Amino acid sequence: MEEYQNHGEISLAHYGVLFLDELPEFEKSTLEVLRGPLEDKIVTIARVNASLTYPCNFMFVASMNPCPCGFYGSKERKCNCTPQAISRYMGKISGPILDRIDIQVEVTPVKYQKLEKNVKPESSEEIKKRVNKARKIQQNRYSKYGIFSNSELTPNLVEEYCKLDDKSKKLLQNAFETLGLTARAYERIRKVARTIADLDEKENIEVKHIAEAISYRSLDRKYWNN
Repeated sequence: MEEYQNHGEISLAHYGVLFLDELPEFEKSTLEVLRGPLEDKIVTIARVNASLTYPCNFMFVASMNPCPCGFYGSKERKCNCTPQAISRYMGKISGPILDRIDIQVEVTPVKYQKLEKNVKPESSEEIKKRVNKARKIQQNRYSKYGIFSNSELTPNLVEEYCKLDDKSKKLLQNAFETLGLTARAYERIRKVARTIADLDEKENIEVKHIAEAISYRSLDRKYWNN
């Protein structure tokens, strides 16, 4: 029954968002079900009498603490968890699942001094306009392929629309060798960089776009490689 529920939620999120809060609180077997659908954009339920396939092209979003108490790695408060507890907690999230998460961001506590700064942040309405403009750019670019976003690019389309200049290639090569990135991560970094360039309204991917995309792939090395 749990397997059917998992697949049902995945398919219901088709062309939408699947958000899992407190990711390590889910059973590892439940999370591993996501691997195929995240890669293939379909989910198949096979039984003795029938095999059914459903579409599930969704955006996967998740949140989690770095440990059960929430303070592992914090400079402000001491973590009270044992190494074994942290290992069990982190172990719920496998390498293949992490590899399929394009953007990994650590949210640190906001300092009081930063709250006091008289700087007007970008409004949600302004951000929405930039995002919609970038989405429109992608829809127009890929209209003849029947896809809507950079995340849907095939390997051949990545080569065509995510071309890198020499500086960007060199930076990505260094990151690949230093961080031990996989082939999947290499391709996804280029897609993310293409999106950053679209938000920047740039026709070509620049080295700063690659640098930002690479910065979103380092969190797993900080917490899962210890």
